[in-house]
Amino acid sequence: MNTLLIILLVAAMAATAYVLVRGVIAMADGKDASGEVQQKYMQKRVMYQAAAIVVVALILLLAGGRG
Repeated sequence: MNTLLIILLVAAMAATAYVLVRGVIAMADGKDASGEVQQKYMQKRVMYQAAAIVVVALILLLAGGRG
């Protein structure tokens, strides 16, 4: 179970980093004057960060229950 949570955490962190980089590239491109693309990337980044925080909390709960 712990290995699965670690894999999920790494996946959520990788997704967060990917979306962050894509958002920075979209912002630097400057083609989107309204900012809709940046907003979509920001919402996705926040979603992936929240998923990573939930997984970290689960890992800590499981680790605390064993001790």
